Amino acid sequence: MRQLLAVAAGLVVLAASACTAPTPPRPAGVEATPTGPATLPVPTGPRPVGTTALHLTDTSRPDPWNLDADARELKVTLWYPTERRDGRRAPYMTPKESELFLRGKRVTGVPYDTLSKTRTNAVQDAEPAGRRLPLVVLSPGFTNPVSTLTSLAEDLASRGYVVAGIDHSYESHATTLSDGRIAECLACDSDTDPGFGTGVVQGRAADVSFVLDRLPSEWDGSGVIDRSRIAMVGQSMGGAGAMAAMVKDSRVRAGIDMDGTTYARIPKGGFTRPFMFLGSPQHVPGGRDPSWDRDWKLLTGWKRWIVLTGAEHQSFTDGPLLAGVLGVKPPYGVLDAARAAELTRTYVAAFLDQHLKARRQPILQGPSSRHPEARFCPAACGQS
Repeated sequence: MRQLLAVAAGLVVLAASACTAPTPPRPAGVEATPTGPATLPVPTGPRPVGTTALHLTDTSRPDPWNLDADARELKVTLWYPTERRDGRRAPYMTPKESELFLRGKRVTGVPYDTLSKTRTNAVQDAEPAGRRLPLVVLSPGFTNPVSTLTSLAEDLASRGYVVAGIDHSYESHATTLSDGRIAECLACDSDTDPGFGTGVVQGRAADVSFVLDRLPSEWDGSGVIDRSRIAMVGQSMGGAGAMAAMVKDSRVRAGIDMDGTTYARIPKGGFTRPFMFLGSPQHVPGGRDPSWDRDWKLLTGWKRWIVLTGAEHQSFTDGPLLAGVLGVKPPYGVLDAARAAELTRTYVAAFLDQHLKARRQPILQGPSSRHPEARFCPAACGQS
């Protein structure tokens, strides 16, 4: 059902990435009529937002996808509170990244630089402000760059978090490396291999640990970070990576999987750190993806399993917010883009506020009349 909705809606713009399954069908080209530049929703927190990018190289291991590279190169985009309210807004993508991304998604009928014109809210290279701020690692779905989670990242930064979004090189259609080279999706040639998902999340866990090791010395603004309060949030393969990173690295205190099949195996003795599943109706108990049922039993600490009525796989990304610039509309019954963004921001921020800021969140205790789309599983969450 998810794949049919994505194709019918034209949301293959951002939805044709490997999602809960590592081998999604390749959609036909999508014809679209542009409507003008997209504008991301304004962050809901009180703080202005700054952003900058780092390029890090892990010389301790070869790249798992580029056999000619004896080191792993990563791009890390940081979003954070700042005092600066004016200045040049950061680009969403470069024109070349937009071109490769849209070609990779087989989108036609719009200029290939369309997504580079998307209007963001963060000031480029603004000075960070604050002290002892929690850190949130952000990881995107397979084939998607981390820029497709910009709306969520900006919102968290406005609420007082430092967000480190990782572009896992060669796993998306376009990542610009430090010397201007573009890393395209070499991993896309392997996504039918046995054990593909397990291998990807193991690599992502290593990426996360490396970034946590290096961030204090590589970012001039790292003094604002409280390294005792770290969480990870990911969508699709990034959500699976959140689970894998937590199993591997005890520095990650809490995690959220947004609509991703999990591949990392939790120890049989259980896993006590806070974790939340936030997903679409395909992730109801007994649904198409059995991995959440399996792992739910092994989560022995604070946990939540929330399904959003009307959501589809990319509802937790910027995908629906950008559909209009590609001239496409979601089919009837799919959650409105603005509402999907609001719900995602609300529940992610509530989880992080409770577990990194020790602020109890009533919204996480059960159903809310203000958010009737959110169903708490497994007790109040039947198949749909």
